[in-house]
Amino acid sequence: MTETKNKQRLKNQMTVRSGDIDLAVNSHGEPHNPTIVLVHGYPDSSSVWDPVVDILKHHFHVVTYDVRGCGKSAAPSSMWDYSLAKLSEDLQAVIRAVCPTQPVHLVAHDWGSIQTWESVTDHRLKSRIASYTSISGPCLDHIGMWIRNGLSANNRNALGPVLGQMLSSWYVYAFQLPFLAPTFWKLGLDRAWPGIVRKMEGVAHAVNPTQRKDGVNGINLYRANMLPRIGKPRLRQTDVPVQLLVPTKDKFVTPQLVESCYPYAHHVWRRDIDAHHWVVQSHSEWVANCVSEFVEFAETGRENPGLAKAKVQG
Repeated sequence: MTETKNKQRLKNQMTVRSGDIDLAVNSHGEPHNPTIVLVHGYPDSSSVWDPVVDILKHHFHVVTYDVRGCGKSAAPSSMWDYSLAKLSEDLQAVIRAVCPTQPVHLVAHDWGSIQTWESVTDHRLKSRIASYTSISGPCLDHIGMWIRNGLSANNRNALGPVLGQMLSSWYVYAFQLPFLAPTFWKLGLDRAWPGIVRKMEGVAHAVNPTQRKDGVNGINLYRANMLPRIGKPRLRQTDVPVQLLVPTKDKFVTPQLVESCYPYAHHVWRRDIDAHHWVVQSHSEWVANCVSEFVEFAETGRENPGLAKAKVQG
């Protein structure tokens, strides 16, 4: 029995080439079912999705992959090779490999969500994306527009949330320093990380064997993208159905950041939950159920009462 499981596991693993980077990809479930691609955030690897995958794989073809620089995927040598454009190319390569003819459903968390907005707002990919579920990861261009509008509004109601978010995002500025943050990971933050997450969020965060690599390399996501995109935001719009899953106790992503997409995403559904940032692990069943309902709606057009109530009007 164990040998059979190992053979099945190997069968579901593949390497996808994106430019000069090899990406480690895993698939679960039957390929003839609708395909859901899950994209992880920082400082995680694709294993963060395991509890959600275990639920979804019975009804869907579920695909996870390690983002470049993380897990079993290769790491580029240049910081600029972590740009949103390169990350979008990676996602497109995975989609072509796992579902070459049909559109896929995207689900992403944290930095996985930030990077996936790049593809969702690319009109050239509209026919390849059936739906998008975003968790705690707004579009950087939308944030840039929100900050610009808040600073130019010249009133407390608009300016207050912007200044509050800038204070809450202190770690983003720290990550711009080329040596400080990587040093912390190398000095033991990798070993301490599961305990830190458990203390912050009450989540039994699994030990990640590539945590140091993931933590160090993932800093380049911030350095290559945050200041260029927020400082010079582009107009990024989408007609793809977007579902926002919002943990209301998230210490890193405020509701204002989540709502920054409202002027630019034309079809939005929003569901809130009393949870912290790593909701994909603490409330994996809720996440899986929300994704299932949204994928079913995108596939059939049938909107159940709960989802209809979550539609953002205007």
